[in-house]
Amino acid sequence: MFTWRDTRLAVRSLLNAPSFTALVLVTLALGIGANTAVFTLVDAVLFKSLPVRRPAELYRLGERNTCCVIGGLQNSYSIFSYPLYKYIQQQTSEFSELAGFQAGTTSITARLAGGSDVALPFSGKFVSENYFTMFGVRAFAGRVLETADDRPGAPPIAVMSYRTWRDRFGANPAVVGGAMIFNGFSVMIAGIADPGFFGDTLRPDPADFWIPLGAEPVLRGKASLLSDPSQSWLDVIGRLQPSAKPAQIQVRLTSLLQQWLSDRQDLGLQETSEKERIPQQHIVLSPGGSGISALSAVYGDGLRMLSAISALVLIIACANVANLLLARVNQFQISIRAALGATRVRLIGQTLSEGIVLALAGGALGIVVAYGGARAILLLAFRGAKFIPIEASPSPVVLGFALVLSLLTGIVFSAAPALILSKTNPIDSLRGGSRFTADRAAMPRNAMVVTQAALAFVMLVAAGLLTVSLWRLEHQSFGFQTDGRVVVKINPSLTDYTDERLAGLYRQLHERLNNLPGVRSASFSLYSPMEGDNWQSGVSVEGRPIDLRNDSASWDRVGPRYFETIGTQLIAGRTIDDRDTPVSTHAAVVNEAFVQKYLSSSDPIGKHFGLGDRNHTGDFEVVGVVSNAKYSQPDRDVWPFFFIPYFQSGHYDQEQDLRVMRRSNYVQSLELRLASRLENLEQTVREVLSQIDPNLTVMSVVSLDEQLSGNFNQQRLIARLTSLYGVIALLLAGIGLYGVAAYGVKRRTAEIGVRMALGADRGRVVGMVLRGALLQVTAGLGIGIPAALAAGRLLSAKLFGVTGHDVIVLGSSALVIIIAAVLAAIVPAARAASIDPMKALRIE
Repeated sequence: MFTWRDTRLAVRSLLNAPSFTALVLVTLALGIGANTAVFTLVDAVLFKSLPVRRPAELYRLGERNTCCVIGGLQNSYSIFSYPLYKYIQQQTSEFSELAGFQAGTTSITARLAGGSDVALPFSGKFVSENYFTMFGVRAFAGRVLETADDRPGAPPIAVMSYRTWRDRFGANPAVVGGAMIFNGFSVMIAGIADPGFFGDTLRPDPADFWIPLGAEPVLRGKASLLSDPSQSWLDVIGRLQPSAKPAQIQVRLTSLLQQWLSDRQDLGLQETSEKERIPQQHIVLSPGGSGISALSAVYGDGLRMLSAISALVLIIACANVANLLLARVNQFQISIRAALGATRVRLIGQTLSEGIVLALAGGALGIVVAYGGARAILLLAFRGAKFIPIEASPSPVVLGFALVLSLLTGIVFSAAPALILSKTNPIDSLRGGSRFTADRAAMPRNAMVVTQAALAFVMLVAAGLLTVSLWRLEHQSFGFQTDGRVVVKINPSLTDYTDERLAGLYRQLHERLNNLPGVRSASFSLYSPMEGDNWQSGVSVEGRPIDLRNDSASWDRVGPRYFETIGTQLIAGRTIDDRDTPVSTHAAVVNEAFVQKYLSSSDPIGKHFGLGDRNHTGDFEVVGVVSNAKYSQPDRDVWPFFFIPYFQSGHYDQEQDLRVMRRSNYVQSLELRLASRLENLEQTVREVLSQIDPNLTVMSVVSLDEQLSGNFNQQRLIARLTSLYGVIALLLAGIGLYGVAAYGVKRRTAEIGVRMALGADRGRVVGMVLRGALLQVTAGLGIGIPAALAAGRLLSAKLFGVTGHDVIVLGSSALVIIIAAVLAAIVPAARAASIDPMKALRIE
């Protein structure tokens, strides 16, 4: 439809109108850049496969994202115990390789052997010996894991990630084949993984080391999970044989699972109700080419919503540019071309060529905007992460997306002007009848402004709802105080300690921390509030019917002065203190939600309950009640929760129950309440811990406020980007309204001159222009309000403390749109009021 000659003419024409061209390019760069930035993340998180060999052949056993250790029945199994994984591996021949690997990562301390370096924190992942061969990943240096590495008694080895080797060890070739000290044990570094491989899961801060599953008991000691059939902690992915059919394998896997659950007597399925649930247990076989979809599960819905919002920004940008093109085109010039024989197709081609040139140039600028935008989004989405395996730079797929988007944008925003202006009657225009053509073009211009106002209103409402929701989420009562509170994460692996030695060490730890200058109080726990951990178990309460399927509570082990340190209020009784020793009466402190659900009929102090079946109803005595505090999922109601001292447990016969209790006795978090900000706090705590025991290594030091804030990364990302896009949409709508108002004043110059010559004052002229702008905005609000209410209903599942039809948000957004309309129209209105009637009358 258009030729190279049209393109040259379009470029020359645009260069002759630098202000117009710059305004259009900025508009398009924002619209195309916003979409390309979001698509960069959508492509990486939702569409891209792992950087492994033939990812289409990979299938995952399970479909849900589950981390990190879970006990009991799951219904739909997505995480497996090691004995169950080995059973499935041995009983299935449809997979050429079936690998099991730890769900999540584990904290380890590591240093080079033979040196004086202090052990530093790293993350490791326990994997089966065929992990790398299943993915088809080779070593960059040295070798990957082999079958012999995973046999019982094999010397511990590890494969280091290329990123860790490069960034933490300076790409030192001596590391390969050398020894490192992991949690106090010597481990040989067999090789360096391929540079592009970050693991089985797209996640912030992936594993630094991959360690054979056989070494897990050595490095974890009493906290080992390897031989426990009741604790599921492994994800499983396999590579299907070419002739295998997923649907048939899924049926066989479910049959194997149910058979294994029925045959194993050491799973702790004591209750009849649990055994009756075995026929409901099943395995879903799902595509595994993208690995374990950690980020897509967390950010998938948010990215889809941002894609829709950025598409609205692009629609507004297109409407804005179409308005500017309509206002710019010289109808007399087109009439001359038509009179000289230019066909309608030719006229459309010339207009389209100008639009496509603008779109491609805007798209090029949009890629620059997208690169900066994608980097900003990554920093916002993964605040606090040291490494994110997502490239902000556009991939070939993203570049192709930007090119196609630019071409479509150019066609869309130039199609309407091209069609309208190609219908120009050359005779009418040459006789001075351009008013008819202008009037005919005015309707689509006004319609586009109304559309812009409606879409901008919808986006402002969405931004307002998400912003209010985020504010209320962040400022709710969490049941603990963050001011002056610090959480120190430590390495809990003390494999050679007996319970008696651990108890002595914890007493020393508590005393030394509380005597630090500037520390008002200190305590320790299995995990701290809002750090992303949650231990949950079925409970049996004395005097209450036992229903382990529905009766459960979260629990934590805590040290003396714990509640005072984190600022949780005591409601009744006492807190856990120094009198709660392994040989004293087993005590528990419960929260208000626990009392309401299980102990509401009488005074809770002195009541008894336990973890597990009816044999444990007397294990713990309630000595205190504390206010509700949230430990995970800030947008959910507080769960029933209880706290128990270290080394106090019920009497369990099952080995798996004993292992759980032993694992729970390792301190992982230290809580400090500071009187003032302390310099070199981390170094001071490191020195104290190393003096107590060199194996106590600080993994991280973070304020409780920062730890809490990290739970809102996704909500903060969506709220801020929606607000940013809402401001862009409002700005674009304002520019569009200004352009239409300015063009209307120019077109009606003679009419305004007549009105003023007949006695109309300047105030009436200003009012006339403002009324026109407000009429368009009112029409936009008439369309936008129902659309905003519909959007609010769609957003309701993501809102906290605010409804999708909040009157204040709706009213505020409408007021902002009206103010923007007045500001956009005031300059053309003032220009209209300053028209000289005599000069205006000479125009016609």
